[in-house]
Formats: sequence, structure tokens, C-alpha cells
Amino acid sequence: MRLAKSAALVFALLMSHSSLASAAVSAAPPTVMVFGDSLAAGYGLPPDAAFPKRLDAKLHEMGVAAAVVGKGNSGDTSAGGLARIDAELADKPSLVILELGANDMLRGVEPDDVRANLDAMIKKIQASGAKVLLAGMLSAPNWGEDYKHDFDRIYPELAKARGVTLYPFFLDGVAMDPALNQPDGIHPNAKGVDVIVDRIAPVVAKMLRGQS
Repeated sequence: MRLAKSAALVFALLMSHSSLASAAVSAAPPTVMVFGDSLAAGYGLPPDAAFPKRLDAKLHEMGVAAAVVGKGNSGDTSAGGLARIDAELADKPSLVILELGANDMLRGVEPDDVRANLDAMIKKIQASGAKVLLAGMLSAPNWGEDYKHDFDRIYPELAKARGVTLYPFFLDGVAMDPALNQPDGIHPNAKGVDVIVDRIAPVVAKMLRGQS
């Protein structure tokens, strides 16, 4: 009888521990992974002023529980992103902000190649169970009207084809404004990052709340 009682007590303690562990796991906030290039990496900025850190702070300010992690690699193209995304998805993010394509555009990479790389990444993210927020990019005019037309179509068409949320232009409200960019005229300064965060955070919050 004593052995039976002891076994029952041990079983109860183990079940209690298991329940507490499960509760701790379920209580963990969702992870938002910012996967991209120098815009995601915070090129030229202190870590606390980079987009992932500022988005994390903004979401908490909005009362949204989430942990934002930055996986930006300065200079990355869509091909570079495709080569490393499997390793990053091993961390099981809940939502991925896919921000790539600017360097492809600056180098004049064929839009069809950019589209194929982004499409492959979207499919990998979806297969992992994470949501996708596709951060769009627009082409500068220096490659000609045909290139711009083909490049600018990539993001809205992919979002529609794959059923993912589109943020049409990552640099919306910031591009071409000297007051919001670093001296290179390409990378946002701290004020520019805050403008981007203020505009994109409500979209991220909506997705995390299951409304998109």
C-alpha cells in the first residue's frame, strides 16, 4: 500500500511538473523574425536604433506580446537569403518579415530571378508554419522603364499568388527624404527607422492577433 501511495505521489508530482512546463512554453510570446539585408540589420546605426529593436519596443508599447529578432545580413540579395533561410527557420518563428530585393535591384538582377528566389523563400516559411509579411521594394529609375515595371510587379503578384500579407514598400515615407536618411541616401537614419516602425507595426500587430 505504501509503495502504491508513493508511486501515486511521484506520478502526481511528475504530472504537475509537466503541466507547469507546458504552461511556460505556451506562455512564451510569439517570435517575429526580421529576415533581410542591411535595412533589417540596421546598417550605420547603433543596435538599439535598428529596425528589429525599434519594432520590438513599439509592439510592447502597443501592448502586443512578441519577441522581435533581427536576422539581417548587410549586402544580402534574394539569392543569399534563399541560401541561409533554412538555418534561420530552425528557430521556429511565428511570423517572418521578409525584407529582401533592394540589393538585387541596385545590381540590376533580372526580376524573374528575384521573383523566383522570393517565391522559394515564401514557400519555405509557409512550410515551417510561420506567417509571412512580405516587405515590398520599388525599383529606382536608373535601369529603365521596362526593368522598373517588371521589378515593381514582383511583390504584389507574389503576395496575391501565395496568399501572404503585403507591406507594399518598406521605405514608405522615408525614401528620398534627406532628413530621414543617412548620408548615403539609401539607409534610413534613426528617425527614418522610427517612421518605418510607426507605419508597419500596426500591420504586424494585426497579424499577431490573428486578424490577418
